[in-house]
Amino acid sequence: MYKKTVFLLQDTKEANERLERNFTNTEEFVVCGCAEDGISAVAMVAEKKPDFLITDIVLSGYDGISVVRKIKELGLNVKIIVLSALMREEVISNVIEQGADYFMAKPYSFNVLLERMLEISQEKTTESKRKSLEFHNVSLEEKISKIFINVGIPPHIKGYNFLREGVKMAVEDPEIINSITKRLYPSIGEKYNTTPSKVERAIRHAIEVAWNRGRIDTINSILGVRAYVGAEKPTNGEFIALVADKMLLERA
Repeated sequence: MYKKTVFLLQDTKEANERLERNFTNTEEFVVCGCAEDGISAVAMVAEKKPDFLITDIVLSGYDGISVVRKIKELGLNVKIIVLSALMREEVISNVIEQGADYFMAKPYSFNVLLERMLEISQEKTTESKRKSLEFHNVSLEEKISKIFINVGIPPHIKGYNFLREGVKMAVEDPEIINSITKRLYPSIGEKYNTTPSKVERAIRHAIEVAWNRGRIDTINSILGVRAYVGAEKPTNGEFIALVADKMLLERA
C-alpha cells in the first residue's frame, strides 16, 4: 500500500519524535523528514516534496506563517496543517490566508489530526470531484474556512467542523437544507461519532460566538444576501444555506 509522506516541523526534537512515533503506527502515512527551524524546513520540503507538512508557528529562523507563505510561493503541492498553542484570532486568520489547509490547537488529539489528514487526502485523490468544487484555484474547504475565520468562528470549537461539513453537504446537494434535522444533522453526527442533537447545539453555539463578537458589518459584506442588525442572527439552516449559496454563486 502506498503511504503518503509527511514532513514534521515542530519547535523541538522531542515534539517531532513524538509525532513520528505516532505516524509509525499508521497504515496511510510515513514520515520522510523533520526539522526544528523554518529555514531548513523550506529547503528540505522543496527537495523532498512531501504530501503533507505539519508545522508549528513559533519556530527559529522562519516562523510558521513565513514557512507557509514561502512554500506556497514556490508552488509546491504540499498540504499544510498547523499545530499551535497560539489561539489569537489574527494569527489563525493570517496562517489560513497564507495557504494553510487546516489549523489545530495544541494540545491536540493525534486521532483527530489523523482523521483530518485522511479527509484532506480523500479530497485530493478524488480529482474529478475536487475540480468541480474548485474555483479561482482555491478549494471549497479553503473558501469555507476563510469565511468562518473572517466572521469570527474559531476553528478549535466543535461547531466549526460541523458547520463546515454542513456547508459542503449543502453545496453538493442543495436539497438537503430542507431536511436539516432528518438528514443533515444525522449525517454529520455519524461522521463525527456524535448525536444529531449535539451537532445542532454545537452549530448553534458557533453561530452565537460569531454574532457575539459583533462583526455584523463583516458578516453582511461577506454573505451579501441579507442585512443583519443588532442581536439578530440566522438559524443554523439559514446560515448554512447562505454560505452554501455564496459558494455556488462563485462557482457559477
